[in-house]
Amino acid sequence: MELKSAYAIVVLGAAVWKDGRASPALERRTRHAIALHQQGLAPILVLSGGLGRHPPTEAKAMAEICMGEGVPQAALLLEGRSTNTFENVAFSAALLREKRVNSVLVVSDAYHLPRAKMCFRYLGFIATGSAAVAGPTTPWYRTARYWLREIVAIPYYRLSLSRRMKALGFNAGDAIGSLSETQKPRLEN
Repeated sequence: MELKSAYAIVVLGAAVWKDGRASPALERRTRHAIALHQQGLAPILVLSGGLGRHPPTEAKAMAEICMGEGVPQAALLLEGRSTNTFENVAFSAALLREKRVNSVLVVSDAYHLPRAKMCFRYLGFIATGSAAVAGPTTPWYRTARYWLREIVAIPYYRLSLSRRMKALGFNAGDAIGSLSETQKPRLEN
């Protein structure tokens, strides 16, 4: 499937290890997003993830990888408060709204993308996704466990999305998804 360009690539976080390095999942997602950015699919990268068990924030760990690969700091927006998918989307949406962005390309693992895109679409964004492919060393049972978790998480999110987003100050359609092509902003750094 050919990916369409968007105004921003949103990378959803994963763990940071005790020594401050990105976990394999976080590094894989970040490197996939860098490749998409370098292909010209979006001018900015939103790096979304707060502080987990170990510093730095997931967003900061991703930024270090991005800048190490030559992505200009001006192309990065860091969202460093979120602790779950709801917050990843809501807090990233707030940053994107300031730039009048209405379309996103979400990067995460394949099992996570349907739920993340559902949340962005709830807020009125045009959301597509691109999966960071797990490496051959990822055990099958771990991947199966993540997919099984999503079987429960997607209906739960669907039922609680309105209430939880409103608690964070968001309403359905809050994004600028209704702008015509001529009204959409050009992002310049």
